[in-house]
Amino acid sequence: MPSRIVVAIATVPAVADRAATQFDAVLPQAGNMSIDQMVDAAAQHQAEGVVITSSLPLTSAIIARLPPSVKIVATSSVGYEHIDVDAAKARGLIVTNTPGVLTDCTADMALLLILGACRRARDYLHIMEEGWRRKFDQSQMLGINLRGRTLGIVGLGRIGQAVAARARAFGMTIVYTGPRRLTPELEQGARYFPTPKDMLPHCQVLSLHAPAGPQTEAMMDATMFALLPRGAVFINTARGSLVDEEALIAALASGHLHAAGLDVFRAEPAYDLRLRDFPNVFFTPHMGSATLETRTAMGMRALDNIAAVLAGGAPIDPLWR
Repeated sequence: MPSRIVVAIATVPAVADRAATQFDAVLPQAGNMSIDQMVDAAAQHQAEGVVITSSLPLTSAIIARLPPSVKIVATSSVGYEHIDVDAAKARGLIVTNTPGVLTDCTADMALLLILGACRRARDYLHIMEEGWRRKFDQSQMLGINLRGRTLGIVGLGRIGQAVAARARAFGMTIVYTGPRRLTPELEQGARYFPTPKDMLPHCQVLSLHAPAGPQTEAMMDATMFALLPRGAVFINTARGSLVDEEALIAALASGHLHAAGLDVFRAEPAYDLRLRDFPNVFFTPHMGSATLETRTAMGMRALDNIAAVLAGGAPIDPLWR
C-alpha cells in the first residue's frame, strides 16, 4: 500500500502529479490549506507525512494536534522559523527542509534587486506606465554603476556565495562577515570581517543572507544603518525579521541610503506601506524562489524526504541529527 500523506500547499503540476501517483495523497482543492484544514486532513487520512511551507506555522499547539500517525513534516522552504523545533523534537517528529535547490534562484533575485535599486528601475517603470511623453536631459534620472563598488554580504553561505559570483561579473569587490571565515577556495578573494560592525563602513552595497533567529533579530537597526557610508544601497532577500523597519525608513527618509531592494518584510503580506512612498525602494512580494524550475525542485525535494523516511530510511535534509 502506498504511504498516506497530506500535501497542504498548492504546488506545481509535476509535484502534484508525483504526490498523487507515488503516495496515497490528499491535495488542496484551491490554494494552500489552512492550518485547521491541514490538521483535519491529516487526522481523517491518518497521514504519515505532511508537506507544508513557511505560510503554515508548525507551532507547539499544532504539533500537539497532529495525529500520532504523522512521522515526518517536510517544509518546502529553506527557512524554518515557522517551526517549533523543540516541540517537534520532544514529540519525536522528523522535520526536513529544502536547502540547496533554491540557491541560484534566490541569488538571481538578489541581483535583480541590486540592479533595480541602483538603476532606478521603479522610477523608470513608473515613467513608462504613465506614458513617458517627455524627454530627459543627461543630468536627470541617473542611477549608479555596480562596477567598482564594494558589495558587503552578511552570511557567505550557499546563497551568499552565489550572489558574490554574480556580483564579480559586474566588476564588484566582495567583502563578507559571518560566524567564521571560509576557506580560500570558498572566499574566492572576498575579504572577511569578524563582525558586521567592522564590515559595514566598507559597504557601498549591503546584501543580507543570514538566517532568521534570536541572534539576527532586528540586527539592522539605526546604529547599523548609520555605519554604512552615506549613499549606500541596502538589499534584503533573507528574512524581514533581520531588519528594524523603523530604522530602515528613517535611513531612507534622511537620504543616508541611496536606495533599497527588498523581497522580504517584517509583516507579510501586510508590509509597512510607508516603504511604498519611497520611489528609490525597489521591492518584490517575497518571490526569491518563484521560478517554475525552483518551485518544482523544492516540492520534489520535500517528497524525496518523505519517501526516504516512510521507506524506513533516514531523512535527506533533517533540521537536526
